[in-house]
This record gives sequence, structure tokens and C-alpha cells, in this order.
Amino acid sequence: MTDASTTAARRPGEQALTALGLSAPAPDPADASRHSFPGGGRWRTEIPSCEGPEALAVVLKEASRLDVPIHRISQGSGVWMLTDAEITEMVESTGERDIELCLFTGPRGTWDIGGSTRTDSRGAGLRARGHDAVAGCVEDAVRATELGVKCLLVADEGVLWTLHRARAAGIIPADTTLKVSALIGPVNPAAYAVYERLGGDSINVPSDLTLDHLTEIRRVSGAPMDMYIEAPDDLGGYVRMYEVAELIRRGAPLYLKFGLSKAPGIYPYGHHMRELTLATAKERVRRGRLALDLLARHGADGDMAPLGSRMPGDLQRFEISA
Repeated sequence: MTDASTTAARRPGEQALTALGLSAPAPDPADASRHSFPGGGRWRTEIPSCEGPEALAVVLKEASRLDVPIHRISQGSGVWMLTDAEITEMVESTGERDIELCLFTGPRGTWDIGGSTRTDSRGAGLRARGHDAVAGCVEDAVRATELGVKCLLVADEGVLWTLHRARAAGIIPADTTLKVSALIGPVNPAAYAVYERLGGDSINVPSDLTLDHLTEIRRVSGAPMDMYIEAPDDLGGYVRMYEVAELIRRGAPLYLKFGLSKAPGIYPYGHHMRELTLATAKERVRRGRLALDLLARHGADGDMAPLGSRMPGDLQRFEISA
């Protein structure tokens, strides 16, 4: 990889446009993030929507073939859609390669009996409705961590705060990391700071935030940020491949998530969707290779966090009362 400290990164088309008298203004150092991951590095990688051991095996094989470094693999259907044996197999496979495995917790709005998420207003969002839904998420969290899972995906503020308190109380391991889902991703600095204080260790923001929005967030919070470089269609289908170097400069510490547009949804996954799930898992890794190649061509592929790193560093939290 290029050493970012000795080689200045270039922007897409920069040389040709400058020759034509169409050069862009120089980047403003004031809008760059001053944050990085603990242990060094400003970006990590994530392959999302890896729905079981078979899809995981495809991802790992393709990542080896294409030389795509992976820090985290996440799943979207939920802990409840996996058997104990499947979870254990995924924990062991990722553990052998020092990759963080993140599984989604419990019931959420689209899958329960509430109809508000299906209205035009999308009222209530994709949250855990009622005590029993929160209890289901906690049940998933306890089960998953007992089986060795160290990262949990959360799509509800109350569940996030509850699981943060649970790890402080020793109900789940203290080194469990909590990842805020793109389904409830914050869109302003104040909201981002709230999710950090509620216990979020990495916070997924929508892929339609502008570069200036990322700078605004980074002025108030250093909590790791997750962002789809290519978003699934149900999250907008945005493709921001050419901005990846600038997204890192503005948003670090940043997880680069390699999603896939123009592909059907696969949640909740079952074997009736096997071929689609395996094919899209393989293509997500290829998308990662394309993004990494683009970074290399622009001389911006340096400063990746060490493989195997997963902790978020020191973050701001609300006080937990007795």
C-alpha cells in the first residue's frame, strides 16, 4: 500500500482537468477529520449482509482470491435466524482470521405486527415495539455473546442503551461492541453524539450525507462511523465509489461498507434464497476490491487500520445511574 505520509493523494481526474483549466480548489485542511482508530489507521473494511456460514465461506474465499482485507463481517437477518451450530461455525471461521463478526439483534419494526412502518409516513421506524421486542433483542444479545459473538447490531435507541447498561453490569461481556444500524442512522451532529453517549461503538450514517455533513459530525464526535460506499436499494442505492478517499479524509475513523445496489433484499434469509445470497455475497467482495483499487490509483490507500483491530477507543457516554 502507498505510504500516505510521503505521497500526496490525488483526486479523480485531477491531472486531466487541470490541463484543461478546470482544476478544483485545493482541499481545505480545516474540513478534515482529526480522529483515527485506536492503534492507528483511519479506515477499516466491512462486508455486510453475510447471512450464514455458507455465505461467510464464499466471502472468505473470494476475499482471499481478490486480496481484499476484511476487518468486520456483519449479518442482517438477526441472531434468531441462526442455529447455535451456525453461529458457532461463523464465530470460529472469523476468529481464525481475526475478523470481527457482527450479528443483528432481535425483532424490529418491519417484522412484527405493527403496520405503521408500512404506511407512507413510515411511522415508528424500524424499532423494537414494546417490552417484548426489547426483551427479544436482549435474549439475542445474551445468546450470541455466550456463543462467542463480540459485536451486536442494534436498530433501536432503547435497545442500545439497555445493552450498553448490560455490558456495564456484566450481563454481556464488557468488550462487546455495539454497532448502530443504517436503519436508524443519525443525520446530524447532535443525533450522532447522542448515539455515541447511548453506547454506540460504531455508528452507521445514511449514504446520502454530504461531505460537509461528515465534517460537521467529526467536529463533535470521534466515534467510529460506518458508511455504505454502495448502498442497497432499500437504503437508496447510492454509489459513492469515486468519493471514497474524501469520505475517509472527512469521516475518519470510517468503516467502508461494500453493499450492493440493484439486488433484491434478502432479509430474513432462508435457504429458499440461497443462490441469490451466495452470488451477492461474492459480488460484495468484488465491489470492495474495486474501491481498494480506486484508492490505490489515487495514492490514497495508506493509513488502513491494522487487520484484527476492532475496539473503538475512548468514547463519550451518558452516566449510568445506580
